[in-house]
Amino acid sequence: MVSRSARSSPSACDAAVRAVVQRAHGASVSVAGERISGFDGPGLVVLAGVTHDDGPDQVEWLARKIAQLRILRDERSAQDEGAPVLLISQFTLYADTRKGRRPSWNGAAPGPVAEPLVADLGRALAAYGLPVHAGVFGADMAVQFTNDGPVTIILDTATP
Repeated sequence: MVSRSARSSPSACDAAVRAVVQRAHGASVSVAGERISGFDGPGLVVLAGVTHDDGPDQVEWLARKIAQLRILRDERSAQDEGAPVLLISQFTLYADTRKGRRPSWNGAAPGPVAEPLVADLGRALAAYGLPVHAGVFGADMAVQFTNDGPVTIILDTATP
């Protein structure tokens, strides 16, 4: 793999962490009817999906992109504002629906690969000064938020 210093973003031949980033005004996540995390006011909701060959380069690129995207009000970034992030692991971002009516999840990394990378993404976001709230990996979660704008951005680390 080419070092990050030799490129501005991971190339299309690299693995690709995917994320859906939504500008929100308040967000929370509940498991079994109990609120476990969330924030009030402006922030971001990030649904992150991991594939088999993802690693630290993809996590760092994605964290930097999320922190520095100027998608908050007045063209400010989450890093500019110290805005909170609700981070939810979302293996369904790797659904393959090309054949039949039932999605295939083969593109999603298994839990032992994905769980530590999602945790690393949370730590990387926190290193940019963002308060990170998270769901429970592998749990059946209820995520609630108010999409502000609405602003919804899809990030893929393989996109040049």
